[in-house]
Formats: sequence, structure tokens, C-alpha cells
Amino acid sequence: MIEVFGTEMTTATVVCGTCGAVSQVAGLAVYLRELGTVVRCRSCHTLLMAFTRICGVTCVDLAGLTSLTPPALD
Repeated sequence: MIEVFGTEMTTATVVCGTCGAVSQVAGLAVYLRELGTVVRCRSCHTLLMAFTRICGVTCVDLAGLTSLTPPALD
């Protein structure tokens, strides 16, 4: 996620677009697959984020989120 967002996102806050659950990124279910990384809500298992590399470009899908709030800067 550092490659995509340019900062450590472990403590970023997300809101699930399906069930409204609020969580830090570190508390989400992450699945590393051959074709990329899938991040799901622990409450309802909805797909929140997907990351894949195609021809050297990282493609990002955040459609499952209502919001993504980056961590506070120190």
C-alpha cells in the first residue's frame, strides 16, 4: 500500500460501503492471490479493495469503500 498511497496505511480508517463497519486497514481481511491482493470487510466479507499489477502498472479498485481516511501525520 505504500507504493500506491505513498505512506504507511496500517492505521488508516475505512468505512465499508455495504455494512458501514468502521475499521483500521490493519484490521481488515487481506488475501494475497496470484493475480493480486484482495481486501475484505471482516463484518460482511464485502470486497473493499483490490490491487493488481498489469504490464508494470498497479491497478487499484476501492469501489467497496464509503471512505478512506489516511493516518494522521506525526
